[in-house]
Amino acid sequence: MPRNRAPRPPARRTCWASGSATAARCGPSLTSPDGVEAQTCVFTQGAETWARAYYRNTTDRALSTSLSLLKPGGGAVRITCAIGAGDEPGTCETPRQRTDGEPGAYEAMAEFARDAAADDGPLLLRVGSGSARS
Repeated sequence: MPRNRAPRPPARRTCWASGSATAARCGPSLTSPDGVEAQTCVFTQGAETWARAYYRNTTDRALSTSLSLLKPGGGAVRITCAIGAGDEPGTCETPRQRTDGEPGAYEAMAEFARDAAADDGPLLLRVGSGSARS
């Protein structure tokens, strides 16, 4: 029986626009051998920028993700999200930040690992949005 998949932004989409429209730049969707699927995106709307990770956890174990919005010239905003076991798609999102510099210079990076409270296991997957320079 095929799984119902949640819609995801297209990989490597870049469309920076001014005004109230939301621009998104997404990296590739990757899958780990352990069964974690993920994709990260950087969003900009007006003068705000934030990162979002789309994921699906098919490992049957609780995981955590560390999502970072990497700012141009250094600095980052980080958030940790708990991910339950199961096959439901989900998202993790950083708080919105005032855009500093070119929106295309921001990057998003997410690292998925086993939940440290349950098992101090290895990193399962690292995904990134890339930059406008890549």
